[in-house]
Amino acid sequence: MSTRDFTAAPVHHGPAGLGPAGLGPAGLGPAGPRDGRLPRILWPDGTPPDPSLATHLRRHGPPPSLSRNHELEQLWDEVLRAGVLGRGGAGFPLFSKLRSVPRAGRSPVVIANGTEGEPASDKDKVLLLQSPHLVLDGIDVAAALVGAARAFLVAPDEVLLSLGRALDERHRASSVPVHLVPAARGFVAGEASAVVSWIERGSALPRMTPPRLAHSGLSKRPTLVHNVETLAHLALVARHGADWYRQAGTPEEPGSMLATLSGACTHPGVREVEIGRPLVELLEIGGTDPDRLGAVLVGGYSAAWVRARDVASLALSRASLRGVGASLGAGIVAALPRERCGLVESSRVVDYLAGESAGQCGPCIFGLAAVAAELGALALRGQGDPGLLRRWTNQLDGRGACAHPDGVARFVRSTLEVFGAEVESHLAGWCTGTSDVPVLPVPGPRGR
Repeated sequence: MSTRDFTAAPVHHGPAGLGPAGLGPAGLGPAGPRDGRLPRILWPDGTPPDPSLATHLRRHGPPPSLSRNHELEQLWDEVLRAGVLGRGGAGFPLFSKLRSVPRAGRSPVVIANGTEGEPASDKDKVLLLQSPHLVLDGIDVAAALVGAARAFLVAPDEVLLSLGRALDERHRASSVPVHLVPAARGFVAGEASAVVSWIERGSALPRMTPPRLAHSGLSKRPTLVHNVETLAHLALVARHGADWYRQAGTPEEPGSMLATLSGACTHPGVREVEIGRPLVELLEIGGTDPDRLGAVLVGGYSAAWVRARDVASLALSRASLRGVGASLGAGIVAALPRERCGLVESSRVVDYLAGESAGQCGPCIFGLAAVAAELGALALRGQGDPGLLRRWTNQLDGRGACAHPDGVARFVRSTLEVFGAEVESHLAGWCTGTSDVPVLPVPGPRGR
């Protein structure tokens, strides 16, 4: 991976200052989500009047003061009761991740991760463009809770200029300096340890654990890495409290989420939806014709396909999707049209994923290449061996330096299960697909 675009010294930073005083959950302006309804972190019409600090404060009110110990203890309680789960893919509880950072010893570091290596996801970029100050508020809150003295915001090139302007506005509205770093490119570049490696050395390579980043991360300091959407939700909890936050979502998975709609839909794009909402309703928002639907990829390229016939019974929650082997993942919902062969489409994705190996371990370098070649033979020539693919993917689980091989194995097993009839057709020498138009985005020359 080229590090040509990496800037060793951060390209921009906001100076530290004293935040405005507040008394817990703040009153909201007329445009604010006063009753907890959606949208919360995006804007109702998809475009804010302007992404300025003044507009942000009119909508959400001033952030709470966190300068006293009793205020921090109260916030810890609110975060625990809010039950926010991480929005970066793994769904790890926000409270537990914050608590895992030791307060004794070297000063911790907070990293807001907006790398977004998933090709089918745009949610983090849209959030940073629409609500940059909500993310920056979340960084401030996280830094106050773990005792961090500095923070980094890693973001794609397209949003660096607007984020720089947002940081300039916050000269005295931030309690921690935030260093802006251009994100690395690549599928595994968004993995937490890869982000740390990118900031330190300009090489976005995941690392083996231990030690955990919470104990020894950037410059061997305790390091908290959170997805930018997660930090935006943290900012809402700090302002409005747990009871307000839980007015949306389910008891087990409260709040809203950002979903990127793509594929066979007339209105693709990023939507903020309540967790627990029926999957079919989100597809209807995107303009998907149920009669044209062949399958739905839910979660991303490390997640799983869902059969069209199962869509009506599923909700946008981890608990609901778990029953069909899928997950919310990175919030990707991609509709595959009935006329497009799911086996061929999946082969394109796996070929890309094999090329995105960080090159650090055998299971990833050789295992993914072998899986991609076998799936390609099955999809394009009807000559692959489904049994061999299942055996290989089972052998990949848990053996990589990071979770990349596990994600590919999960995706391939899902492909073989959901498109089982298509597998049999290809082995018999024919394909039911009638369209040659690719559906899922695959960067670079490897995509067919």
